[in-house]
Amino acid sequence: MEAGKRRLAGDTARAATTDEVKDLRKEARDLKEVVAEQTLELRLLKKACQAMGATQNEVSCI
Repeated sequence: MEAGKRRLAGDTARAATTDEVKDLRKEARDLKEVVAEQTLELRLLKKACQAMGATQNEVSCI
């Protein structure tokens, strides 16, 4: 009953379940992997542009 009163009063904080924590960790891992892939791709594109003589501000070399 006390928990219900706290929820009605706006106290909705609760501890995450083990499954929720596992899901959040997997999502964080997946997002980090995407960022790493995008960073690598951007570096490769910048190197290709530099090899073509373009400055870093020019994107027309792509």
